[in-house]
Amino acid sequence: MKVILLADVKGQGKKNDVIEVSDGYAKNFLIPRKLAKAADAQSLNDVKVREEARLYRIETEKKEARELAKKLETLVVKIPASSGADGRLYGSITAKDIAERLEADHKIVIDKRRLVLNENIKAYGKYEVEAKLYTEVVGRVNVLVCEK
Repeated sequence: MKVILLADVKGQGKKNDVIEVSDGYAKNFLIPRKLAKAADAQSLNDVKVREEARLYRIETEKKEARELAKKLETLVVKIPASSGADGRLYGSITAKDIAERLEADHKIVIDKRRLVLNENIKAYGKYEVEAKLYTEVVGRVNVLVCEK
């Protein structure tokens, strides 16, 4: 009997998978516990449409992430900071600072957790910071730390 899983079932499959199981297993276990429903033409079509919509959404999100990555490469985020006599900054520039300045100056919102800093910036200069925008889509943000 073909059924569509309504939840993840260990050893059988994930939610929305169409699987073939024995009639007794489907009628006595999966269907009464609302883990699956019988796969008729309408429900199979619903699963197909839902999967196509999910793939389309993923593709559009990837496309938007690629466009944002191209835009980020052309931008320079200037962050003014104070330093002591030896040229070292008071404190450091973090991913949060970069994300806030990117939003304030360029109206681009990127979560600070998506910005990858190997270590916090503690000196003046030009830095390149990775921004993980989407799966397999990485942008580069040019950061310029200058005097106030």
